[in-house]
Amino acid sequence: MTVTTRRLTLEEYLAYEDGTDTRYELVNGELVPMSVGSGIHALIIDFLIEQIKAVLSDLEGPYKVLSGTISVQSPRGGRFSTSRIPDVTVLPQAQVQQFGSKEAIIRLNEPPPKLVIEVVSPSTKKEDYKAKWTEYSVLNIPEYWIVDPLRQLVTICVLEDGMYTSQEFRAAQSLRSQILPNFNVTAAQVLAAGQ
Repeated sequence: MTVTTRRLTLEEYLAYEDGTDTRYELVNGELVPMSVGSGIHALIIDFLIEQIKAVLSDLEGPYKVLSGTISVQSPRGGRFSTSRIPDVTVLPQAQVQQFGSKEAIIRLNEPPPKLVIEVVSPSTKKEDYKAKWTEYSVLNIPEYWIVDPLRQLVTICVLEDGMYTSQEFRAAQSLRSQILPNFNVTAAQVLAAGQ
């Protein structure tokens, strides 16, 4: 469902305010409301953040893991841009501090996040598996995880030669991340949010 009757530029999107608490992604210049996730959706995100924080020292330099607060500009849409808000984003602490009081958006000319994660819901399934898969690879994001409680599946996509190769994890299989080699959690643990 789109909201505006005219398409917006990225700058218009960043300045957009409708007086509600609704968060929007921008897709080809159109505002798309972000759906409210289920309880398990939020629990999975919280669990992933806790687990990732425990192994952030795998990365050189200080990194931050953030939930739903960083927008990533996509090359999709040309003048009428696209800007995604991943469920989980891992990026250098210095990059987070550069946002200061301005919009927390990673633009096309800035270094991409190290890792982004999307937790699938019925309304985002198509976008998470198709559109975002392509957009995140074009942005050179080294890893993209798709956590799918609907299919009881975690897919880890690793950037190789500009394209993602993927590996699927189910049940008691331990997730294997090139970015976070000490991440020692099973697909079942993630999908059950550690419970």
